[in-house]
Amino acid sequence: MQTIIVHVNNEDAVVCEVDELPDPSAQLIIVHNPRRRDGTDVHYLDEDVSTVIFPIHRINFIQVMAAAEIEEVVGFVRE
Repeated sequence: MQTIIVHVNNEDAVVCEVDELPDPSAQLIIVHNPRRRDGTDVHYLDEDVSTVIFPIHRINFIQVMAAAEIEEVVGFVRE
């Protein structure tokens, strides 16, 4: 899955995942786990929605996020 940010016309950006990026000739995009950038629910979707189909003509642009790599977390240790 690829994480993307969808910028819908006249709405807040939606962070979500897609199985694959849309083809240039696509008319729809199917996204999973839609949420706002801060992780809260999207106000115009019901709480239990896990998949949304957006028509491409309603989207200004799509940002493709780099794949997150697992980083080793090192904390401060007092001796």
